[in-house]
Amino acid sequence: MKKFSRLFAHLLNMLIILGIFLTACTFETGSALPEPTLPSEQNNHKKSYDELVVGYSQVGAESEWRTGNTASLKEAAESLGVELLFSDGQQQQENQIKAIRTFIAQRVDVIGVSPVVETGWDSVFQEAKDAGIPIILVDRRAKVSDDLYTTYLGSDFIEEGKNAALVMVDLLEGEGKIIELVGTIGSAPAIDRAAGFRQVIQAYPDIQIIASQPGDFTRAKGEEAMADMLQLFGDDIDAVYAHNDDMAIGAIRAIEAYGLRPGQDIKIVSIDAIRDAFQMMIDGKLNATVECNPLLGPQFFDLALKVVNNEPVPKWIPSEEGVFFPEDAAEVMPSRRY
Repeated sequence: MKKFSRLFAHLLNMLIILGIFLTACTFETGSALPEPTLPSEQNNHKKSYDELVVGYSQVGAESEWRTGNTASLKEAAESLGVELLFSDGQQQQENQIKAIRTFIAQRVDVIGVSPVVETGWDSVFQEAKDAGIPIILVDRRAKVSDDLYTTYLGSDFIEEGKNAALVMVDLLEGEGKIIELVGTIGSAPAIDRAAGFRQVIQAYPDIQIIASQPGDFTRAKGEEAMADMLQLFGDDIDAVYAHNDDMAIGAIRAIEAYGLRPGQDIKIVSIDAIRDAFQMMIDGKLNATVECNPLLGPQFFDLALKVVNNEPVPKWIPSEEGVFFPEDAAEVMPSRRY
C-alpha cells in the first residue's frame, strides 16, 4: 500500500506540473500572436503623383511639335510632383533602347516611349515586362505584340492623312499633281499619314502623287527636298502634301526661292497645327493644317498613375483634333501653345 501511495502521489504531482505548464504556454503563446492580416488589407496602397517615378524616352527635338510635346511633359511632371527621368533619343533608336534599359535598372514605376521607328522594340520591351515595369506608348506606335505595352496615347495618323487628302481634293477641285514630303522613314506617323492620304485620293484618278521625298520632319530637310523636286518638275507641281508643318515651312522657303508663290501657284496642306503654321496661313502661304495635339503631358501622367495602381485603362486613348484654314488663323493663333 505504501508503494502504491507513493506512486499515486508521484503521478498526481506530474499531472499538476503538466497542467501548470500547459496553462502558461497557452497564455504566453496567445499573448504573443500578431493580429491576423486579411487578404484585402495586403498590397492595397495606392501611389500618389508625388510617389511616382517615371522614365521617359523621347524621340528627339526634330520639330516645333516635338518641342511643345516635351515642354508639356516636363511642365506636367513639375506641377504634379512626379519624378521624371527624361532622355532625348536624338532621333536614334539605339539611344532610346539604351535609355529604356537604364530606366529598367533604376526600377522606375513606369516607362513612357515615343518610338523613332515602329520596328525593333521587341527585346527591350520584353526586358521591361520581365522586370514588371509597364510601358506606355506616346504619340507613336510600335509594332510589338499587345502584351508588351499597356496602352497607347496619341493621334490617329491615318485619319490625319485622310483629313489632309479631303482638303487637298477640294483645293485642287479633283485634278492635279502632288509632291509628298514624307516624315522619318519607318516612323508610325510617316507610314500612316501616307496611307490615309492615299485611301482618299485613290477615288480621284486625275489627282496624282508624282513624287515622294523624305524630309525627316525638319524644316531644313523639307526645304532641301522641295528644292530638288522643283528642279525636277518645276511648274508641273500643283500642290505639296507635307507630313508635318515644319517640312511645309521648309517647302515654302524653297518655292519662294524658285520664284513661285506658295499657297497660290502651289497649294500646300500639312499636319500638326503649330503656331508658325498659323502665321503661314495668315500670310497666305499655307492653305490648311491638320491638327496633331502634342500637349499630352497631363494625360500621360494620369495614365501612368492609373497603370501603376492597377486601374483599368483602354488600349488606345486617341487625341481630339481638328482642321484649320486661313480664314480662322488670325483668331485661333493667340490660343496656340506650341
